[in-house]
Amino acid sequence: MTQALWSQKGESFSHNNACKEFGLEVDEIIEAIKAGKIQYKVNYVHGNPYYKLLRKEVISFVKELRGENYFKKLEIEFKIKTINKVINSCKRKIKANEKE
Repeated sequence: MTQALWSQKGESFSHNNACKEFGLEVDEIIEAIKAGKIQYKVNYVHGNPYYKLLRKEVISFVKELRGENYFKKLEIEFKIKTINKVINSCKRKIKANEKE
């Protein structure tokens, strides 16, 4: 089962993307790998190594580490950022129309 997950699109990602997406530190990921909570594979891009992780395992690790409500918080923050982008875009359009 896990062999299939490694090759499916969206089921695995790099440790750098895990850090960005879930607000983790590299040290936290390495500790989880050492503890056996997260499976990994070492891949190379242009000679530089990175850890390839399973998304499902990283999500369960984040829930264990930060709690169930952490994902709700991330979702709300994402919605707020999106709304602020729309508001700022509208403000720029209004200023441009006022200059005309």
